[in-house]
Amino acid sequence: MGLAARLLLLLLALSAGQGLGSGRRPPPQSGPEGWALGGGRRLLSLELLEEAEDLSLALLGMGLPGALPPECRELLVGFANSSVRLTGCLVRSARPVRLCQSCYRHFQSVTEQLENITRAVGNSSESNCAKSLLMSDRVQLVVILSQFFNSTWEKANCANCLKNNSEGLSNSTIEFLNLFNTTLMCFEHNFQGQAISVVPSNHTEVCRKCNQTYRNLNALYNKMQKMTEQGSEHRTHLCIDVEDAMNITRRLWSRTFNCSVPCSDTVPVIAVSSFILFLPVIFYLSSFLHSKQKKRILILPKRIQSNASLVNIQEKYS
Repeated sequence: MGLAARLLLLLLALSAGQGLGSGRRPPPQSGPEGWALGGGRRLLSLELLEEAEDLSLALLGMGLPGALPPECRELLVGFANSSVRLTGCLVRSARPVRLCQSCYRHFQSVTEQLENITRAVGNSSESNCAKSLLMSDRVQLVVILSQFFNSTWEKANCANCLKNNSEGLSNSTIEFLNLFNTTLMCFEHNFQGQAISVVPSNHTEVCRKCNQTYRNLNALYNKMQKMTEQGSEHRTHLCIDVEDAMNITRRLWSRTFNCSVPCSDTVPVIAVSSFILFLPVIFYLSSFLHSKQKKRILILPKRIQSNASLVNIQEKYS
């Protein structure tokens, strides 16, 4: 008889001994016989309960249907631990946004753990860890978590801030972050001692001393953006860390400090606009100077001249 069948019989015996059956309980007996009968039933119930517990532990040790083998359990625990570390890093790096530069190692660890599950050594006919962990139920929690991490990483465009093998930040990203920290330090150093007002005001000291640093940061950002868009039909974004850092700097520069950088394209725009504005004047003036005015000469017809001479002759002889 199997362990499961024995456990079922013991549970039925316990139920019958406690009066859970459909029959009516016998009337209680008084005296020593009744006490002895009641004590014997309680003793039998305790023995059956202990035996049922032993059988339950034996069944758990053998592994119930759906229980994971040890090698699959180890892979699942590894994925769980790496997922916890990545989730905590993403939440802590939400504001200000630093998730790409702070969490890329944790994301790489989650990716490696998922790859270990898909190509596990224990994926044999007896113990298929990939099938048990990824396709054994309708929810597929491991797959959902993996898709969430991948989707978040793609939306943040973190690949544009990392090296090709995702082992670290790219050189341009490191240069930008260093220049960004230098700009913030310049703001903080020259802003000390000045009153902070809700209405934006012109902070001459900050605008004057941090002008070149801000221009360098802005130029580097535009250069990185152009490099990212090369060879792509659609507009691509830089990683969210760089974009958020540049947005913070521009808000401080334009709104908080009310600084402005003259656009380098202003002079050509003004020159072209002035030329187009005066073009009609130049055209009409040149037309007037190079054209000849023709005088209109009135020529009388011969018939009119003969009639006039005839009238003069008649007046002469009258």
